[in-house]
Amino acid sequence: MQFEPWIVERVLARQGVLHPYDTLDAASTAFVVVDLQNYYTQPGYQGECAPARGIFGQVNRLAAAVRAKGGKVVWIKTSADGADQFWSHHHRHMLTPERSARRLKELSASHAGFGMPEALDVRDGDLTVVKRCYSALAPGSSELDAVLKAHGIRTVLIGGTVTNVCCESTARDAMMMDYATVMVDDALSAFTPQEHAQALQNWLLF
Repeated sequence: MQFEPWIVERVLARQGVLHPYDTLDAASTAFVVVDLQNYYTQPGYQGECAPARGIFGQVNRLAAAVRAKGGKVVWIKTSADGADQFWSHHHRHMLTPERSARRLKELSASHAGFGMPEALDVRDGDLTVVKRCYSALAPGSSELDAVLKAHGIRTVLIGGTVTNVCCESTARDAMMMDYATVMVDDALSAFTPQEHAQALQNWLLF
């Protein structure tokens, strides 16, 4: 992705380089793939982000490369079980009653929407973490931090959907929790190219 000159100049002024990591230690790196479940990727589901299907190939390739070098692949899955209670504000005020009901149903762990598409290369040796809200690293959202620490992970590569919501939220929390964090442009997807680009620009700037 190409950034406008003013963005590059501001980043260089802040950190001296455009991208802060010259090399990555594969053994302490995890590819964290956010929300590429049926609910968010397949036609007919309320949360479908159609462009997400276009990144499956790149996600599979990057996952294979990380595994081959001794890193970990972590598949993050959202569950809405009980969300009308633990995330009641979101469900009561930020969703219509109809959308709330569909989210609770289609993101239940017992529903096909919770599952992963067959086109994704999920391996037995990979890790799966279930989250409850946008960021997998928000307090009480998931066990991701403990899982990463248990495997000696210090660097996280973020992929999945959508770029400007759950992916960016998880990435920002990872950075603030002292993980070296990279948002992978072509392993991320959003509803529109504009939302994708703006999220990556904001990530780079701040």
